[in-house]
Amino acid sequence: MPEPGHVAVGAWSGGRFLSFGEPVDDERLVALLRPDERIHTVLTADVYGEGEADRLVGRALDGVARDDYCLVGAIGHDFTSGSRDGPRGFPRFTDPALRGPHEYAAYIRDATAASLARIGVESFDVLLLHNPDRTGYTHPAVWEGLAAVREAGLTRALGLAPGPANGFTLDLIDCLERFGGLIDWAMIILNPLEPWPGELVLDAARAHDARLITRVVDYGGLFWDDLRPEHELPRGDHRAFRPEGWVADGLRRIDAMRPIAERHGLSPLQLACQWNLAHAGVACAVPTLIEEGFPGARPIESQRAELAATPREIVLSADEVAAIRAAGDNTGCMALKGASPEHEGDERPDRWPLQPHHAQLASRWGIDPAADLARRAPAGAPATRA
Repeated sequence: MPEPGHVAVGAWSGGRFLSFGEPVDDERLVALLRPDERIHTVLTADVYGEGEADRLVGRALDGVARDDYCLVGAIGHDFTSGSRDGPRGFPRFTDPALRGPHEYAAYIRDATAASLARIGVESFDVLLLHNPDRTGYTHPAVWEGLAAVREAGLTRALGLAPGPANGFTLDLIDCLERFGGLIDWAMIILNPLEPWPGELVLDAARAHDARLITRVVDYGGLFWDDLRPEHELPRGDHRAFRPEGWVADGLRRIDAMRPIAERHGLSPLQLACQWNLAHAGVACAVPTLIEEGFPGARPIESQRAELAATPREIVLSADEVAAIRAAGDNTGCMALKGASPEHEGDERPDRWPLQPHHAQLASRWGIDPAADLARRAPAGAPATRA
């Protein structure tokens, strides 16, 4: 079975299961997700559409030889026993209101098997723990359950996908230190307009032989070079949380990168993928394909073709990588999720106070939580979310 390719498509594209742009119909989404010789890696998560994304991915894979594609799945939100909490979504399966640690393994096995059955395949190439809470990062029973599904042949490799918003820096590193022998892959947010905080985990991932899949490569669609400040986003669009002026600010910073892209014959999106892949340990870039709703917007199929044409070989020099990072520097622009020096009060499913061991962990990796994981910029600075 193949490894994840240098670029990939995710079932969150096309506006059907996460609200980015206009939703496309079944046939168009199936065609976008269908693997081919240029993009052979497809990602899904069982919670998207409460299983419907899995079914559409299964349709996309129908008739494609199993050795000709790489399938990445994700489980972690319990949409069968749990109730949706508005925009917060479904609870993690580790919510103590749903089950205790002795039931984690059974849930992981059943959720994995159910996702595979909806897709119509026997195994994943990579199975990710999707948006874990603090328990998911730290409890041995979670990772024993994941190890069991790998031993049962339901997946070839394991990993984790922090989120949905940006952060979880120390949590991901902590998880690698605790369970690195089981973790082959991790997914992080990374792009030239958001080098921080994803860049802070690169050394630890490399040290623990965990390869990285990067998402939000398109920065809310800006790197597709179609969205402009005058364009109005649809009501309920997932990007509506972003502060006023984020499009104009992002385009200004992208303009500083254009000479580098033009020097190598790259589009802005291809430059973003190349910049991610130029970092040691980053093996895969997965932007969101977005069907914008304004008049004259490019068809989503052209985005897939552009992504497919991204060079596999790195064409950027070290100096160019550094120049792009300087142009896109976003350090301290938002409050981060996960273990945070800014969080006070009770633990939440996606944010919690620093624990005593975090100081030692941070020191080992050259991270100062107060300086490196705290918001510096005014509240109106551009932010990101998955």
